[in-house]
Amino acid sequence: MIDMSIARTETRLKLRGKIMPMNQVLMGLYMPIKWRLAVLMADREINYKELAKLTGFHEKTVSKHKNLRVMPSRLEDSTLLKYCEALDCQPGDLLVYIPQESVKAKAK
Repeated sequence: MIDMSIARTETRLKLRGKIMPMNQVLMGLYMPIKWRLAVLMADREINYKELAKLTGFHEKTVSKHKNLRVMPSRLEDSTLLKYCEALDCQPGDLLVYIPQESVKAKAK
């Protein structure tokens, strides 16, 4: 879990050639880990209602997770386990690390 006292500080972090406030980094505006739930759902042709039944999550929760592009800020290990079991996948299929060099190359 993120310590929000850190997010309130004036600490700044240099990313992608510009200075970003630490709270923006911690809140997910820059996250090198991509969340691929929507991709896996599309590959397996499963909608959020079906996935909600398989995981035991509320439909709104699955829908919110599906629409994220970056890793959820509070991803519990039990949540990841349920998604992996329901989608028959590995955690690495849901979470993909994008190195900063790739981000810099796309920006140029």
